[in-house]
Amino acid sequence: MIKFKADLKENIHKKIGEKYPIDQSELDIDTTPSIKMGDLALAFPFQLAKKLKRNPREIAQEILSLLSPLEGIEKAEVAGAGFINLYLKKPEFFLQRLRQVGRSDLVPEEKKIIIEHTNINPNKTAHIGHLRNACLGDTLGRCLIHKGEKVEIQNYIDDTGVQVVDVVFGFMDLEKKSLEDLTRFEGKFDYYCWDLYARVSTYFEKHPEAQKRRSEILKKIEEGQAPEIQMADHISRRIIRAHLNTMKRLDISYDLLPCESSILALKFWDRAFTLLKEKKAIEFMDDGVNKGCWVMKLEEEADREKVIVRSDQTVTYVGKDIAYQLWKFGLLDKDFYYEPFIEDGDKIIWITTSKPHNDTPEFGKGTLVYNVIDTRQSYLQQVVVQGLKSLQFFKQAEKSIHFSYEMVALSPNSLKELDVIVSKEDQDKDFLEVSGRKGLGVKADDLLDRLEKKALYEVNKRNPDLSQDQKVDIAHQIAIGALRYFMLKYARNSLIIFDFEDALSFEGETGPYLQYTCVRINSIFRKLEEREDLRVEDILAHLPEKEKFISALSENELSDFWEIVLFASQLDEEILHTIRSLETSHLAKFAFNLSQKFNAYYHKYSILAEKDPEIKKIRILTIFYIKEILKQALSLMGIPLPERM
Repeated sequence: MIKFKADLKENIHKKIGEKYPIDQSELDIDTTPSIKMGDLALAFPFQLAKKLKRNPREIAQEILSLLSPLEGIEKAEVAGAGFINLYLKKPEFFLQRLRQVGRSDLVPEEKKIIIEHTNINPNKTAHIGHLRNACLGDTLGRCLIHKGEKVEIQNYIDDTGVQVVDVVFGFMDLEKKSLEDLTRFEGKFDYYCWDLYARVSTYFEKHPEAQKRRSEILKKIEEGQAPEIQMADHISRRIIRAHLNTMKRLDISYDLLPCESSILALKFWDRAFTLLKEKKAIEFMDDGVNKGCWVMKLEEEADREKVIVRSDQTVTYVGKDIAYQLWKFGLLDKDFYYEPFIEDGDKIIWITTSKPHNDTPEFGKGTLVYNVIDTRQSYLQQVVVQGLKSLQFFKQAEKSIHFSYEMVALSPNSLKELDVIVSKEDQDKDFLEVSGRKGLGVKADDLLDRLEKKALYEVNKRNPDLSQDQKVDIAHQIAIGALRYFMLKYARNSLIIFDFEDALSFEGETGPYLQYTCVRINSIFRKLEEREDLRVEDILAHLPEKEKFISALSENELSDFWEIVLFASQLDEEILHTIRSLETSHLAKFAFNLSQKFNAYYHKYSILAEKDPEIKKIRILTIFYIKEILKQALSLMGIPLPERM
């Protein structure tokens, strides 16, 4: 539809451009409120009316006589106060869509796009909140790849931050464990660290004097001193592998794992620090509350300042983030070294290192960067952008996009389902927010396990004839579909309250409902082949002439057929809308609405029992087109398609 509209705008401009003062970019084409009023609407006569000081309807009537004929348009008419409504040539349009199934009208606009998402601190297991970040970032990446963009997915590893420091402190100071002790540890290491991290947080609250030791460990890790650096490296690498395994269950992967330790070891911050000082983007404080610190004055709040380097000369998170952002755009005059970290199917996930390696890919040097980070980090993201502006990298500052989102909470029912013990003060709350520091929340793998268990119960009831392996595989796909759709269907700045029953329902706006719609269509094709030896591929190979096509349909069925085909043809526009607004809810809502329209269509018009062969072919092609569009939408959301449900 995007190319169709672009060609239409060009054609219209050729016909009226010499007579009327309007640019091609101003010829917006929209849908009508109802297909009874036409398929597409032109509103530009209203713009011309303002320029020419004339009545818009009179202008529309003048233009109408100039428009005929238009490629792909059956007729045009003036409507309302000055709209021009267009009626498409239905057979020609539908046959063209069938021939282009699987192809996109979207075109790339960037040399390279970098998306940073997931970014779980490597000090504990992933929790439900991290899953929303990963699902949002992964879906954005899929949409951009569909658009034809070159996309690099990065998962930043903060392996020297205070969260890792706390776990190092826990092992070394509280439990008196050595690196050798850690290498002998068996079991779920990330789960153990979850509990240890919470214990350390409580310990610091009771023993504030221990903060000195915490700062000492942080400084030693940043300077690469033993044994703290070896402990931090072992802990972080082991937990990273656990995180990657968790994300693999959701079919989420990465190209590169940039590590904070590499940023420090390769002196990225030193280079960024020099640049910031040269451009006077930061200043040293001789007195006041930030005495001894390097700070950045905030552009929009002149009376505020952000500490970039602490008085003990350790760099803050935002300082390292500025250096990292500069590297992403290829502005740092420095690069990482890389080494393979793990094989993920037929690809390698690379990790940064401070030691040279041969034959490594090129990373970074993006022209557009998305940072998928929750709304709590909005302020720090603004500081990063200001850092770029202060260095006079204005174009890159504009191309630094913070993909913000709200957090995930759990409903009371979900808390009971997962046997989460809630304190008395939290028992009356409508939902519980996650806090890794307090050890409150639901581990991602526990959530996925429980979803799969509940899905398997449903699969057992509905498909007792399947093998156990088949049931387990289908249950996994349903669970993933339920979780991913639940994470994507809400506006990104809406707080999500996760509920098992809502997510796993086969009815309503859920992932399983979309999956079931596809399974239902596939079942129709399977029965057509089994009962009548009729394959949609054979029909597609001998498409009818456009003049005769769909003429067998009644007026009512033609209207229903056209409504669903026209709606399905808007997928690429919805993808573009999703990318530009960073609202995956648009794509999710489109897929849900298309599923609803199919189920209403199928309820009204039989396919298997239809006797008229021409009508039957049209209906088969219609649901084939719907299935292909729905499959694309599900794939972009990372929702798998089971064979049966």
